Amino acid sequence: MLLAIDVGNTNTEFALFDGEELLRTWRLRTERHRTADEYVIWLHQMFAAAGYPMQSVRAAIIGSVVPEALFPLRQFCKHTLGVPLMMVGEDALDLGIRTATQGEVGADRLVNAAEAWRRYRMPLVIVDFGTATTFDVVSGEGVYLGGAIAPGVNLSLEALQAAASKLPGIRIRKPENVIGRATVPAMESGIFYGYLGLVDGINRRIISEYGQPMKIIATGGLSALYAPHSETIEASIEDLTIRGLLTIYLANRT
Repeated sequence: MLLAIDVGNTNTEFALFDGEELLRTWRLRTERHRTADEYVIWLHQMFAAAGYPMQSVRAAIIGSVVPEALFPLRQFCKHTLGVPLMMVGEDALDLGIRTATQGEVGADRLVNAAEAWRRYRMPLVIVDFGTATTFDVVSGEGVYLGGAIAPGVNLSLEALQAAASKLPGIRIRKPENVIGRATVPAMESGIFYGYLGLVDGINRRIISEYGQPMKIIATGGLSALYAPHSETIEASIEDLTIRGLLTIYLANRT
């Protein structure tokens, strides 16, 4: 079995695969100073509750955007599990795409781009609704070109509530009307329709700059909410990153 670990800024997702079958996923809030022993205790409980022995894991792969979280996870995989470990962004792995960027790119963005390209083989924009809302562009030749990064939906809402003390907490949802007739529906409108406008606006500018038709897909926790109402997003794949880690592992295992 394979343990795939996606370390995001907000949550860390652990996925257990048997071949290409996804057996279970678990989420844990990302803590930059969590120890290897803490991972051992928590994951032992998760495996036991799911009915799988931790000894059944034969390999692991990690993609992370949080450098501080890597050392304890590396220790956990190598010393507790005792399995071969692949690290996206650190090891010389074949991702299935080339890159034309000049600086460092987050592991999650590269994994998303690689998995999307594997599925569609055409010019792409991948919109990831995570802690940040990211836009990643892949050419028709399978070259990662770069993209755009905006504050995430939840991050923007938290900043709004922190800066304006009288604004209440709200849930992120699609309100029936754009014109909110009280504070809460007005906030709901701004967060939902405002971000919908941001996403569609950036997507249209990317397509215009690229100069050719592109397929736009969404992923991330809020993709299921926003994608059906977007004028530019054509598909939503919530587990794109985890599936991408599996694909990269299968392509690079010896």
